[in-house]
Amino acid sequence: MKTIKGGYFGRLLRVNLSDLSYKAEEIPEKLLIDFIGGRGLGSKILFDELPANADPMGPENKLIFATGPLTGINAPTTSRFAVVAKSPLTGTIGGCSSGGHFGIDLKSTGYDVLVVEGIAKIPCYICIIDNNVEIRDASGLWGKNTHETTDALLSETDSKAGIACIGPSGENEQLIAAIMNEKNHAAGRGGLGAVMGSKKLKAVVVSGNNKTPVGDKDIVDRAIKQWRIFVGEAPLTKDVLKEYGTPALVNTINHDGSFPSYNFQEGVFNDAESLSGETFKELYFVKRQPCAGCPIACARLTATPEREGKGPEFETIWSFGASCGVNDLEKIIHAYYNCNEYGFDTISAGNTVACAMEMSEKGYFPEPVMQQIREDIGRDLKFGDAGAIVKLSELIGKNEGFGKELGLGSSRLAEKYGHPEVAMHVKGLELPAYDPRGFHGMSLTLATNNRGGCHLRSYLVSTEALSTPFPINRFEKKGKAGLAKLYQDLTTTIDSMVACLFTSFALNPDLYAKLVGTVMGIEMDGNDLLKTGERIWTIERLFNLREGKSRKDDTLPDRVLNQPFTSGLSKGYKIEFDELLDEYYHVRGWNNEGVPEKEKLEELDLV
Repeated sequence: MKTIKGGYFGRLLRVNLSDLSYKAEEIPEKLLIDFIGGRGLGSKILFDELPANADPMGPENKLIFATGPLTGINAPTTSRFAVVAKSPLTGTIGGCSSGGHFGIDLKSTGYDVLVVEGIAKIPCYICIIDNNVEIRDASGLWGKNTHETTDALLSETDSKAGIACIGPSGENEQLIAAIMNEKNHAAGRGGLGAVMGSKKLKAVVVSGNNKTPVGDKDIVDRAIKQWRIFVGEAPLTKDVLKEYGTPALVNTINHDGSFPSYNFQEGVFNDAESLSGETFKELYFVKRQPCAGCPIACARLTATPEREGKGPEFETIWSFGASCGVNDLEKIIHAYYNCNEYGFDTISAGNTVACAMEMSEKGYFPEPVMQQIREDIGRDLKFGDAGAIVKLSELIGKNEGFGKELGLGSSRLAEKYGHPEVAMHVKGLELPAYDPRGFHGMSLTLATNNRGGCHLRSYLVSTEALSTPFPINRFEKKGKAGLAKLYQDLTTTIDSMVACLFTSFALNPDLYAKLVGTVMGIEMDGNDLLKTGERIWTIERLFNLREGKSRKDDTLPDRVLNQPFTSGLSKGYKIEFDELLDEYYHVRGWNNEGVPEKEKLEELDLV
C-alpha cells in the first residue's frame, strides 16, 4: 500500500445547511491515490453518497468544492478548484473547474474538500477563516449581483479572502446559473449555481495560512522548474495565448469552416475579423490579468467607453457573436459583463439566444411569446440584433420577461415550443464553438462527454485544428476513438490535479505524473496517471448510467449529423458517427450499449 507524503491535508469539511452543523472528516488515503483530488475526488464522493434519481435541487444533492495535490505549491496554473454536483440542467454528473485564487485560499484553510449538504431555512454564507467555521446570515446579500456580493464580503470578513458566490440567476435557480469567484471567474457549466441557490447558499468565503505539504521539496522544486520551462517555451502558451488570449482562435476556427454561425446553420461567419483576437486587443484590451501564479496570462482586463471588466473569452465571443449573427464586439462584451455580474453561463446563454432567434425567425413561437419579446426588446427577435443580446442577457439575469424562458436553456426552450431540433446541445448542455462537422474526433468527444456538450473534457481541437502536439487530418475517422479516449483520460487527470487545460499544449503525461508523484511522495508514471483518469471517467459514466443515461444520449444534434455544410473548407463532410461510437466503446472496454464490462471495472478497481 502506497503512503502519501504530501499534496493533501487529508481533511474534508462537511457542512449541513439544514441543521447548520459541520464536522471535519479524514479522507482515506486510497481515495486520494485512486482519484487524485479536484474533479476526480468530487466525482467519487458524489457517486458514493448521492442516491439514484435524487432531485438536483433537493436537500440530498451535494455541492462539492475540491482542491488537488498541486493546489498551493506554486506550480504554473495550479490555482484552480473543482465544483461537483448533480446537474439540474442535464441530470448527469456535473462538474466545473475555475481559476482565480479561490482554490489556493480554500486549501489554505487546511481542508482539501468542502461538501455542502441540505437546504438552509434562510439565505446564508459559509465562512472558513483559518480554523474557524461559521454559517452566517446572508439575507442582506440576497438579491445583490456577484460583484456587489464579493465587495461586501471582502469588507465584512477578510480583504484577501477567496469568494465564491452566486448572483440573482443562481438565487432564482435558473438552470444555466453559474458559481462565480473573484467576480469574473466562473464554474459555469451545467447550472451548479442553481444548486447553490436551491440550498440558499449565497457564498463561500475562505482564507487561511496553512501551506500545502509536499514530499521531497528539492525534487518537487526541480519538477516545478521543469514545468515552468516547458510551459514558458511552448508556442501556444508562450506567445499566442499571452498575446491575444483565447480570442486568438476566432480566425483559425472560422478559416477551417467550422465556426458555428446562426445557430449552427453555417460554418463560416463573414464578419469574423470584427470578433478576432487582433480586433479585441486593438479596441478593448487594458492589461493582462492572470490567475494566481500563472505564466500564461490568457485572461485580460477590458474596457468599453461605458463599462469595464474581465474578458470575454473565445467561447463567449462566439456564443453571443457568430452564433447569434452579431458582429458588434462591444455589445458582446456588455452581454458578457451581464453574465458575470448576474452569474450565469455565457456558452449556454448565447446558444439559447441563438436558438430563440432561429425560432423567432421561423415563426415557431406563439403570438403571446412574440408579444413578450416585442415588449422586452421593442421588435421581433432576429439574427444579427446586437442590441437584443445585451437586453436579453440583462433579462436573463433579472429573471424577467422572456429572460425567464431563456434561463431554462436551449433544450427546454425548444422542447416547450415543439421544435427540439433547433436546440444545439448534447445531454442538455449547449455545444461550444467548434462545429463537429469540421472536427470528426471532436465530434466523438462532444457526444460522449459525461457532463454533456463540453469541449474542455477532451480538447481534440488542439491536434485537429492547432497541430499541437502533432497535426492530424480533422476529417479522418481512423484512430480517432483511441485518441478521444487518450485525451479524455488525460484531461480528467488535469482537472483532478487541479491544473489548467492549457498546460496540455506544453506537457505530456509523464511530466504531469512526475510532478504529481513527487508532490505526493509516491512512484507514478504517465501510464499510471492515465489509468487514474480512466478510472475517474468510468465512475462518472457509471453515475450517468445509474441516472438513466445510455447510448441514445451519446449523440449529436440531427442538424450536425445529417446536414453537411454547403460552403467553406468543411463543405460536404458528413460524420460517420455510429462507426466512431462503436469503436470508441470497444476501445474503452464497454459493451455496445456503452456499459463498462465487468473485466474493465475489475481492472480499474471499481468493483
